[in-house]
Amino acid sequence: MKILICGKGGCGKSTIVTLLAREMATRKNRVLVVDSDESNIGLHSRLGMQKPEDFMNYFGGKNLLFEKTKEMKDKWRLDDLPRDYLAEKGNIQLLSMGKIYQFGEGCACPINALSSKFLEILDLGDEEFLIADTDAGIEHFGRGVEKGADILFFIIDPSRESILLAEKVSELGQQVDKPVYYILNRIANQETEKFLLNAIDREKVIAIIPENKEIFISGLAGNEFNMDVEGIKQIADMLESKKKARAKVE
Repeated sequence: MKILICGKGGCGKSTIVTLLAREMATRKNRVLVVDSDESNIGLHSRLGMQKPEDFMNYFGGKNLLFEKTKEMKDKWRLDDLPRDYLAEKGNIQLLSMGKIYQFGEGCACPINALSSKFLEILDLGDEEFLIADTDAGIEHFGRGVEKGADILFFIIDPSRESILLAEKVSELGQQVDKPVYYILNRIANQETEKFLLNAIDREKVIAIIPENKEIFISGLAGNEFNMDVEGIKQIADMLESKKKARAKVE
């Protein structure tokens, strides 16, 4: 199953990606975390890993990606991934699509093109999950990254921008025929929770993650996230349930 996690900048996408990957791995699943955010430089540290080499370099670098991705037609499995471009810890692997390094080097469009094609051609087994961390906002929808995903999770923090963007992402999900679910993040009190639930489609909400000082301090220090957080198990239970339902259909 391929899960794509999106939201506005600073809403906690990478935090949820890390905690969810850890929880799914403890349930004996094989988890591939895909970092498709060209500006995120800290996801590997939250996973307790070394930063892997950019996957775009496997294809000759950013300038060649558009042509190379057009040539990617065969299906890939997790065991096909080049190990020199993976970081690993236990049942979790990390693949980083690419980053922006130089002033004036151009946009991240080729990196998004690689992410889109990779999600589309990757085949996963019953006990395998892909969790993708996207760049902030909704440009990745315009680049078609969501086409290869099975489920979209939109992270809502206590901000007007998240409320407005949630409705737009729901519309975009319908256009690509992908289910969209909401995760409320950094909720400090019942008043904030109630306000957000009244401002969005609460039927789409699958978890509420409370504000957590341990997460804040660990993120600030660049330490591995190894804490148990309320709401993450609920998300994992939902994914396990959908996995079982899909297996019965197939």
